[in-house]
Amino acid sequence: MATYKAPLVDFAFLLNDWLNIDAHYQNINAEGMDSELALEVLAQGAKFAESEIAPLNQIGDEQGCRLHNGAVTTPDGFAAAYQTYIENGWNAMLGNPDFEGQDLPYSMAVPVHEMLNSANLSWRLTTMLTESAVLAINKHGSEELKRRYLAKIISGEWTGTMNLTEPHAGTDLSLLSTKAVPQNDGSYAITGNKIFITAGDHDWSENIIHLVLARLPDAPKGVKGISLFLVPKINVNDDGTLGSPNAVSVGSIEKKMGLKASPTCVMNYDEAQGFLIGKEHSGLACMFTMMNDARFQVGLQGLGIGEASYQGALEYAVERLQSRAPQGIQAPDKKADPIIFQPDVRRMLLTQRSLTEGCRALSMLYAKFMDIEKYATGEAKTNAEVVIAYLTPICKAFFTDMATEVSNYGIQIYGGHGYIREWGMEQYVRDTRIAQLYEGTNGIQAADLIGRKLTRSNGAMMNITHNVFNEIVNDIADSDYQAHALGLLTQWHTVSESLLDKSPEYCAAIACDYLNYCAYNLIGILWLSMLDKLPDTENQAYAKGKIKTGQFYIAYILPRAQQHLHAIEQGADTVNATHLADFVFA
Repeated sequence: MATYKAPLVDFAFLLNDWLNIDAHYQNINAEGMDSELALEVLAQGAKFAESEIAPLNQIGDEQGCRLHNGAVTTPDGFAAAYQTYIENGWNAMLGNPDFEGQDLPYSMAVPVHEMLNSANLSWRLTTMLTESAVLAINKHGSEELKRRYLAKIISGEWTGTMNLTEPHAGTDLSLLSTKAVPQNDGSYAITGNKIFITAGDHDWSENIIHLVLARLPDAPKGVKGISLFLVPKINVNDDGTLGSPNAVSVGSIEKKMGLKASPTCVMNYDEAQGFLIGKEHSGLACMFTMMNDARFQVGLQGLGIGEASYQGALEYAVERLQSRAPQGIQAPDKKADPIIFQPDVRRMLLTQRSLTEGCRALSMLYAKFMDIEKYATGEAKTNAEVVIAYLTPICKAFFTDMATEVSNYGIQIYGGHGYIREWGMEQYVRDTRIAQLYEGTNGIQAADLIGRKLTRSNGAMMNITHNVFNEIVNDIADSDYQAHALGLLTQWHTVSESLLDKSPEYCAAIACDYLNYCAYNLIGILWLSMLDKLPDTENQAYAKGKIKTGQFYIAYILPRAQQHLHAIEQGADTVNATHLADFVFA
């Protein structure tokens, strides 16, 4: 099994040479933040990911989680690693400083999150959702809720969950039936069942804070009648101490294809005490704060798995001796040549690397705008919110689709060994496959991009995003790279504008193709920008390999965008020409 090593050199290039992180921090008035601090945070994050949780990845997959007498036990070492994590302040990186958070920039946190995903995706899930819960409570919770709960969740002493899905209500939350009945003390009695609840119970923390969607008795029908509630596993007294157990229980643990070390629970609420977050009947808007963060974080899961699979495949390709290279003997002192000299293996490795590093660049650009949204004010803050919103479905869907492609290549490079559990490559495929499904399937992400982000705003959100990429293009010094990037951006803008007056049926039919077209083109622009900056970076040995990787992306991967463009131009007619009866064999 390959040993994970955090890509610190690549992050250093992205932060220093590409994003010019020191200037970025000055521009947003992020006091006390600079590149030296950023690189130190990343170095310590890498140490934790490599030494503490990566060795637990395969162990966790083999052991899984257990439910006994209503309590969930996670695999050996998981809880201990979590205690190390929170003792060193990692859970508090992004937290509100008024509640003992560190208030670090996202450009420092996002690389750490990617490393954790690469090292052990099952382990990372619990901390990911806790961070998302913090965002929702911090933005929408009352001062009393913040006072009572937020510091403990930010520190990691308590963890958080997201409770949306019910057996009959998944994507269509209008069907949600969990009830919330007002009580005389201002609380609510929550009754209902939730499924697919990540870390619904575990042995990491003494309390778990559930964020639960439910309906009040007089709630209007549909999604407009949904409210959001904070429901603790253990009730919290006025002085912050833990009180009696709440009426919250685990019905079962789902038996899953992957992520076996992460407990996915069926949760039962039997008149459990809950507290309103935000206003009545505005729960979905409150939950979207958590959901949008989680969607990007799921994208980072795909990115992390892509990097881990590439590293494993590269290590194997260098060591595995099989046949002679078609270009001639490469290892005359050995009975065969390493398979990395096989052109098809190199094709797969370069596909893995170019997609992964292209997605990493987009994730860091996204992190930059999360920094702006966090620290800036006025128009800069507003525009950053728009860019984040537009890029979120692209990051979630494309990164996770990419991860499935890349991790399958990891198996392919190993050959038959890739199919065997002990090598670890097949686990990446199983673990990452869910990322295309949860937090809104990738089809839902595509529908969101074209139906809410593009067409509903009459192109306003797309135009602001265009301006961001136009600045990137204008910053490219090499005339050839700049011309190529400008051509990609101009075409993307033209294609996007052409969809503004298309029918909902047309847009629904080509939504996935539009999302992929956007991703390949925009990442192509980022690769051209990076190629422009690479000759000036200090580490020229690294730069040489990355330049060739970028050239591969432009020559071999970027043309995929035109295939998706062709599909966009076909519209809905061919898709909808098939009737229900046509799917049935006689």
